[in-house]
Amino acid sequence: MLEIKDITYQVEENNQKINIIDHLNLNIEDGKFVVITGPNGGGKSTLAKLIMGVNEITTGQMIFDGEDITKKSITERANLGISYAFQQPVHFKGIKVIDLLRLAAGEKLSVSAACEYLSKVGLCAKDYVNREVNASLSGGELKRIEIATVLARGTKFAVFDEPEAGIDLWSFQNLIRVFENIRESINGTILIISHQERILSIADEIVVIEDGHVKKQGTKEEILPEILGTSAAKAACDKLM
Repeated sequence: MLEIKDITYQVEENNQKINIIDHLNLNIEDGKFVVITGPNGGGKSTLAKLIMGVNEITTGQMIFDGEDITKKSITERANLGISYAFQQPVHFKGIKVIDLLRLAAGEKLSVSAACEYLSKVGLCAKDYVNREVNASLSGGELKRIEIATVLARGTKFAVFDEPEAGIDLWSFQNLIRVFENIRESINGTILIISHQERILSIADEIVVIEDGHVKKQGTKEEILPEILGTSAAKAACDKLM
């Protein structure tokens, strides 16, 4: 379980301190598929980075599985079982897909085991396992390879920051199928930052963040009808068009 207790995150602009995250409280239970949504600039991606330790919280406390991780580094959080997928996946020139999967798994995966992870994210394994993770791969391919590395790690808590960003409609439809498959076989907690109604519709819980704090939290049956017609829903519709 992740417990976020009264956290703030401040930045300084023109000699003034501005709260991007403003006394935010949130509990995420184990084994849940949770989607965080809300207006642009509301603090969603910032929260994802705070969970992973990319940014350091200004005040407050973060507890993961009963352990205080407030001051822990990215590496320490990763060792505890937290993983993070960026909006724009990183290129690794000179590193093959199989090498990346082996690094993620922390062991020398066999080719067949690596291929299994690629197949789970909808890639023809024999076409990708020995390719370099570089600019020759499309945005959709990189997204799915990154998801495969998260699966290979087998983490307790996986954070995906707008996984639909920068990919075409065909790739997005395939991405939805990947997350639907993950949802059906979930062994840990999945947290996704997204505006997309298709992703929101497969969540166990939806959290709406606005102006740096939680505005609403509940099941998709409770929250999705409430946010239809709001700026978050409009953004989802715009991105699907």
